[in-house]
Amino acid sequence: MKLIIEPADGVAPLLAAIKSAKTSIEIAVFRFDRKDIEAALTAAAERGVKVTALIAFANRGGERGLRKLELRCLAAGIIIARTSDDLIRYHGKYILIDRRTLCVLSFNFTHLDIDHSRGFGIVTTHAPWVREATRLFRADCTRTKYAPTAETFVVSPPNSRKVLDTFLRRAKTQLLIYDPKISDAAMLRLLQERAKAGVEIKVIGSVAGRAQFDVHKLAGQRLHTRTIVRDRRQAFVGSQSLRAAELDARREVGLIVRDAKAVKALIDTFESDWASTASAGATKAPPPASEPDAPVDEPQAVSEKDAEKAVQVLTKELDPLAVSVKKAVRKAVAKAGEDVLHDPDVKDTMKKVVKKAVKEAVKEAVQDAQDAQEVKDAKGQA
Repeated sequence: MKLIIEPADGVAPLLAAIKSAKTSIEIAVFRFDRKDIEAALTAAAERGVKVTALIAFANRGGERGLRKLELRCLAAGIIIARTSDDLIRYHGKYILIDRRTLCVLSFNFTHLDIDHSRGFGIVTTHAPWVREATRLFRADCTRTKYAPTAETFVVSPPNSRKVLDTFLRRAKTQLLIYDPKISDAAMLRLLQERAKAGVEIKVIGSVAGRAQFDVHKLAGQRLHTRTIVRDRRQAFVGSQSLRAAELDARREVGLIVRDAKAVKALIDTFESDWASTASAGATKAPPPASEPDAPVDEPQAVSEKDAEKAVQVLTKELDPLAVSVKKAVRKAVAKAGEDVLHDPDVKDTMKKVVKKAVKEAVKEAVQDAQDAQEVKDAKGQA
């Protein structure tokens, strides 16, 4: 087994896998803009390898690109299959080489994911996983039902909720989690229960609502992986977040691995990222002076009246979202001190930060609403 760590490992492991193929390549695609991977697939087809690409019927904002990719692949002699539209997304990313080697990825075949985002992939020759991936690929190509037979091969929606529930529930000492947005109510309750039971939980990403454990956003790079390390012995690596849509209404693929070397590499990467995120968080949001042991020369919190003045100035151009902006700015001013009321550079910076925060909040709210509607629609069609 080999662990791919992005962005450090880059595209080389994928190109090497494709170039090693002797008889067949089967690749599931959700997003794709890598000309080097496309060239490698074309070269494989030209040397007689049977290359089959299972391409998602849609992705948000990129369906036209998927159809163009299909045409290019067909022109290169690559067999094309398109996923069904029975699920709201076909989001799994994996490659089968000669039906002997399997690459399961948390990242897409894109420059953004491979070159600029934290992501992981598992390259394995474990026969049960290869068989399951082959069955899944065939089922999705032919639009027939897939029923998993291996619990360590995690597929949404058939078994992911059950398997990940069990995986989390069995944590005794620690859970290290990468997840862009944990929002499934049942999974959140389970995490809170584990935290109350004394399990140390650290999340790099975000959590809906108030978490009773530590959560930090990844600093310095984009997060595009769903990974959980349990008790420093086992790990889940895949494409499904702990969100209702990704557990119940989308095609997602992941693995639960026990390989000691791979798990250690995941832990080392997480701990390095955690140290960076915690440091960045401390720099951006120092404790207020009223807290014990605060430096004596730290700016004092401004009064509610002065904070309200700052709010009025900074929200003038963002009036439609005034309520949300006021809350964000009031909190920032309370920590930054009264200088923010008079320094035009600081004020301008705060405006930009607030606008960005509001934009991200609105985007997340829209995404949550869309996911909820998609789950509802999917259940209605079932």
